[in-house]
Amino acid sequence: MYLHIGNNYSVDVRDIVGVFDIENTTVEKCTKKLLERAEKEKHCIYTTYEMPKSFIVTVKNGIEKVYISQLSAATLRKRLKEGGGF
Repeated sequence: MYLHIGNNYSVDVRDIVGVFDIENTTVEKCTKKLLERAEKEKHCIYTTYEMPKSFIVTVKNGIEKVYISQLSAATLRKRLKEGGGF
């Protein structure tokens, strides 16, 4: 099953490590470091040019990717419960 995270982007739910609210989590130093490292290593994928509301961390074959989404973490969690958002 895939989770639609906005603007024609989808991720395999088996690869999702976590879905995070960007406002509440980026105040922590460790989260800032995670996002900075992902950006520096070019593992950060922006799914929108709008104001980001959440980020999704995935790991597939040992490679971490961080998707930045305009959808709220609550919306993404709801989509997960309902079967992926398609």
